[in-house]
Amino acid sequence: MQLKIFVDCHVFDGSFQGTTTYLKGMYLEMIKDKSLDYFFAANDIEKLKSIFGEQEKVHYLQYSSHNKFHQLLIDIPKLIRENSIDFAHFQYIVPPIKNCKYINTIHDVLFLDYPEYFPKSYQIKNKYLFKWSAKKSDINLTVSEFSRQKIEEYFDIQDILITPNAVDPVYYKPFNKVVCKEKVKEIYNLDHYWIYISRWEPRKNHDTLLKVFVENQFYKEFSLVFIGDKSIENKAYQEYYQILSEEIKSKILTLNKVDFEQLLLLLRGADLSVYPSYAEGFGIPPLESIAAGIPTACSNTTAMHDFSFLNGNHFNPSDQADMAKIIRKTLAEPFDSSKIDQLKTQYNWKLSAEVLLEAIKSSS
Repeated sequence: MQLKIFVDCHVFDGSFQGTTTYLKGMYLEMIKDKSLDYFFAANDIEKLKSIFGEQEKVHYLQYSSHNKFHQLLIDIPKLIRENSIDFAHFQYIVPPIKNCKYINTIHDVLFLDYPEYFPKSYQIKNKYLFKWSAKKSDINLTVSEFSRQKIEEYFDIQDILITPNAVDPVYYKPFNKVVCKEKVKEIYNLDHYWIYISRWEPRKNHDTLLKVFVENQFYKEFSLVFIGDKSIENKAYQEYYQILSEEIKSKILTLNKVDFEQLLLLLRGADLSVYPSYAEGFGIPPLESIAAGIPTACSNTTAMHDFSFLNGNHFNPSDQADMAKIIRKTLAEPFDSSKIDQLKTQYNWKLSAEVLLEAIKSSS
């Protein structure tokens, strides 16, 4: 009998986030292995079908509730039992009723290393739930060596496998820079600009990037484009932004809801991609911008330190002078296309899928 793999895909029912990228990339590669049956579960089945397609070994299951706790407590155990599932894959938190073997990906435990960036209630609740879930799981995964070490340290969990994020193949596709810039000019009235793609939280460090942009007078040549959903308010950013002149404000564009085609267009038209986050369990936007051939400057902390192909373009996110220096350097030097080859070698979904497939087959 073929093994049956259940995948909790509730994240696809919400706004785009890192876990959706992870599941999409991982399982588009996994389902190429026809020796397993895959069961993807969410509320929006049509959305899942548009991503993973309709084929013999791929099945879709619908939750009866939109409430994540109802799904964990009732929907998922019921679906696992009814479909005789062998392994079920979750992100961070697993159901308390266990009817099969569990796979759990804990992408990061940043709230334990950087508690100042997370609400106290979030820290207390998730420290318990993440650790309990890891202990209950048969296969534990994470996305970086940095996160692996931290999970082992805080949760006393061993044998954590690393299945790194990778880049959607669309980012590698060739494009006409001039045409992209013309389209961006037409739609957004932007000429030369930097781009920062990330949801809004204090640890994402939008405020320091804004200060570097303003205080080094980069606004005289460039615009600064922020793309990402509001998550946790960054008061430091808001306070600084409010005192800026209208001239400078006109060079700052904030976009919260952007569909993928527009996001890709804006990235391709950018003169520079900047990623100044203080802390990441992985940090995929710098990889996407490198894949697209966009000059990229990135923070050198936490998991981002491992992006060896960005050596020379890393900066200290707490040091405005260092950030400004590396940005100038990145803008001045020609893009090194060998970075794309290094990226493909180091981070690709095929390698991550092979790690998970081997773990499943050896644990069955």
